[in-house]
Amino acid sequence: MLIQILGTGCPKCQKLEENARQAVQELHLDFQIEKVKDLQKIMAFGVMVTPALVVDGVVKAAGKVPGVEDIKQFLVKP
Repeated sequence: MLIQILGTGCPKCQKLEENARQAVQELHLDFQIEKVKDLQKIMAFGVMVTPALVVDGVVKAAGKVPGVEDIKQFLVKP
């Protein structure tokens, strides 16, 4: 399973990555976390505002930093 953090590396992007890592750790799930900084790749997801969270190819949040509990919900519900 794959989580992608879309963003150029701003503080919000870093916080989103931290929250995603914490959610995966607390749920004891086997997810790979990948940072996507290339603007062309980000736009290919249809995302115009970063940071964005993508779970298994599906954009779950864009333009905000969801909390750990919100990310957990994205990971356990399809």
